[in-house]
Amino acid sequence: MARLNLLEETRYEKLPVTVYATPAEASIAVAARIAALIRGKQAKGEKAVLGLATGVTPIALYAELVRLHREESLSFKNVVTFNLDEYYPMQPAAVQSYVRFMNLQLFDHIDINRANIHIPDGTLKEENIAAFCLNYEKQIEDLGGLDLQVLGIGRTGHIGFNEPGSAPNSGTRLVTLDDLTRTDASRDFGGKQNVPTKAITMGVGTIFKAREIILMAWSEKKAPIIKKAVEGELSADVPATYLQLSDHVEFVLDAPAASELTRFDTPWLVKDCVWDEQLKKKAVIWLSRAVNKPILKLITEDYNNHGMAQLALEQGPVYQVNIDIFNQVQHTITGWPGGKPDADDSQRPERALPAKKRSIIFSPHPDDDVISMGGTFIRLVEQGHDVHVAYQTSGNTAVWDDDVLRYVEFAIDFNKSIGDDSSKLQNIHQDMRAFFAGKLPNQIDIAEVSAVKGFIRKSEAMAGARYAGLKDDHIHFMALPFYETGKIKANPVSEVDIQMTIDLLQKVKPQQIFAAGDFADPHGTHVVCFHIVLTALTRLKQTESWVKDCWLWMYRGAWLEFETHEIEMAVPLSPEEVLRKRYAIFKHQSQKDPAVFPGEDAREFWVRAEDRNRETAESYDKLGLAEYAAMEAFKRYKF
Repeated sequence: MARLNLLEETRYEKLPVTVYATPAEASIAVAARIAALIRGKQAKGEKAVLGLATGVTPIALYAELVRLHREESLSFKNVVTFNLDEYYPMQPAAVQSYVRFMNLQLFDHIDINRANIHIPDGTLKEENIAAFCLNYEKQIEDLGGLDLQVLGIGRTGHIGFNEPGSAPNSGTRLVTLDDLTRTDASRDFGGKQNVPTKAITMGVGTIFKAREIILMAWSEKKAPIIKKAVEGELSADVPATYLQLSDHVEFVLDAPAASELTRFDTPWLVKDCVWDEQLKKKAVIWLSRAVNKPILKLITEDYNNHGMAQLALEQGPVYQVNIDIFNQVQHTITGWPGGKPDADDSQRPERALPAKKRSIIFSPHPDDDVISMGGTFIRLVEQGHDVHVAYQTSGNTAVWDDDVLRYVEFAIDFNKSIGDDSSKLQNIHQDMRAFFAGKLPNQIDIAEVSAVKGFIRKSEAMAGARYAGLKDDHIHFMALPFYETGKIKANPVSEVDIQMTIDLLQKVKPQQIFAAGDFADPHGTHVVCFHIVLTALTRLKQTESWVKDCWLWMYRGAWLEFETHEIEMAVPLSPEEVLRKRYAIFKHQSQKDPAVFPGEDAREFWVRAEDRNRETAESYDKLGLAEYAAMEAFKRYKF
């Protein structure tokens, strides 16, 4: 019976999927399977032939394989590896090279024979690539084929660098990279203009010949393409869908990556559900959208025709369910994000008392505060709350080099105008120009350049916070050390980062905290900064009584908004407030026209923010609630 139930739940899935709570758990499980394969081959005196992937996804897998080698005597002497792909052209010592990546993450730490490592050669002359690719295929065939192929998946649905349009029988070859793939890689290369336009990749047909294929994917960011790959129709537009034709494939996902699969996203379509309040709210909002009706106009037939007959039967009549959910959504709307004084707060998202709250807005980058919650920020100040803003990182990697020269030239001219000696600044300016002339993509800036970039972001953040109404002593620049590497890749979080956050919290003793809960942030800074705040609060909770009265609200950044059923506080903005928020964002001039790292979305940050806030308001309107120009959304984190 359990097997039949599972088949029913997964009936939309066209290939096997295993879901783990975290990437760490999933990586350990996959590493155990690879270790078993290697040891099984060793026992037979045979070679284990592995196809390996690069990128963020397999890093934890390789770390676990290294641990197994060091601590559990897993030997790689009988292992032969073939990597999926490499940028072209690419020097093996370059920071972005997959040769360098594999050495750093795996090969330098295990006992593999270097002659058994195969990675596409990014240094070849183009006329020699075809012969190299044929030989790459022959080497795999001569070893009897790949025993196991590890894959990641790109947001275009590419596997390896098999972009949309790739043929299912394609072999190893030179390909042109999709624009979205290059955009996603732009941060690693210091800008999209530096990302190669081509790559050498194993083909879909080569991958298909592996006796076992494991595709791994983590994070909410991958959820949309995972749904297409697992539940969608076969399509050259999504090359990963070709894996549906294999009898030897398995997708290994963490929970966020699996979140849009039918059995997790809309489980009422595939099974009977335990209808707790959150699931009921999600389902009714989904139904309202599916039939394009406001919540209060839904009827029993709508429920029955859309997999929700069980809910109608168990908790009906449906008009009562509709009223209940309508009221829940309505009660999330408030014009008083700090709580409304002298009001019944039993149906409001925030407490009425204390009437004037101490609030801290934690901003991972120097502009997240105004981009994500600028309207709420301004309203909190105007309603008399004691608002502080804490900029957790300097953001100094996200400033154009020519802006540095412009600011230094301004300083030189200013010094001259007041009669000060500017010779030292002029020398620094010449050093900067010489550095920029020979600067390589993603090369670490010299100290003076890094400092000026930090000053630029600081001055912009100050201007934005002042525009919101804050005094200077309520503006805190933390410059947490984990970020201050001068590189795109940050350091691990240290005790210093946590203690700095504890010290600030102790100083303010807030009743209300706003922190970025945008874990889809493609650069990872948001999730790191959130967990620093959470760790600090968790420690303080053991000794500080004020923490039990402190509420933590999460906001989203520039990439994704909370789903409507997740929103616990929605702050409506008038057209005038939308404009004021825009002007606060405009204070961050270094992030405009365009930003150094705009992400995959070409819109400027202020446009993204306004579009998202308008769309949130429209989603409420379509559910039958009041129509507003815009809304900022928050979700409470109960730590």
